[in-house]
Amino acid sequence: MLKTAILLIDCPDRKGIVAAIANFLVHHDANILHADQHQDIDLALFFMRVEFTLDDTRCSEQHFRSTFAPLAEEFQMDWRLNYTDVPQNVAIFVSSYLHCLADLLHRQQTGEFNCNLSLIISNHPSAQALADFHQVPFHYLPVTASTKAYVEAKQLELLAANSIDLVVLARYMQVLSPQFVNAYPRRIINVHHSFLPAFTGARPYHAAFARGVKLIGATSHYVTEVLDEGPIIEQDVVRVSQNDQLSGLMQKGRDLERLVLSRAVRWHLGHRILCYANKTVVFT
Repeated sequence: MLKTAILLIDCPDRKGIVAAIANFLVHHDANILHADQHQDIDLALFFMRVEFTLDDTRCSEQHFRSTFAPLAEEFQMDWRLNYTDVPQNVAIFVSSYLHCLADLLHRQQTGEFNCNLSLIISNHPSAQALADFHQVPFHYLPVTASTKAYVEAKQLELLAANSIDLVVLARYMQVLSPQFVNAYPRRIINVHHSFLPAFTGARPYHAAFARGVKLIGATSHYVTEVLDEGPIIEQDVVRVSQNDQLSGLMQKGRDLERLVLSRAVRWHLGHRILCYANKTVVFT
């Protein structure tokens, strides 16, 4: 039975890596569908994504992993193998702004994402109607300063119970604790309503409007312990002018937020992102 697999690799750059990987796949009767690579010349690092089909009856996942391990050790590779027929389990966190949530739900419904949308968690009740319409389990967990630790513990219980692989913060306006972030390293994606690193904080559009910017943007990134400074996955911008009032500027920004968040989620689910040195390589 043919299965499609994706191999992601990063290692010190040296001659012969591509040839060694290609020869290994050919030896195991794999058919390469797509291959892409990147070199960081300054850090002497090599990155590669290979998508291929493999006859699972002749070379099982266990056999592939065990036979690839010596090659990976020879080239000092960090690597992971994923099969496209295994969908990831996704949880969405949201507050009162629902535009990103609505966009993600629509894209999931139309088959754009290869995932199981397992649950929606919100500190506001307003997302309940959207969740019910799309038949996604909804959990309303209001947060106050005194209940924050309890709520995070409850959230982590829900994520564990649903075997969540990816957490998407679709304008979830709460800062996650280091303990929460460390439970899902490089598996929490946030959208920031600003072109990071400019205009960080809770009201970037107001700050950008006051500054009289000519471009506004949005940024999707992985969440780390340092607020708004995780590896950037995607960014986009749109031009504004003196004719744009604050409300119009914010509307343009929300359109960008939907786009950059959906791209980041799609690329993560497609195993197209490698992280290093607080940066990302994205194989689009």
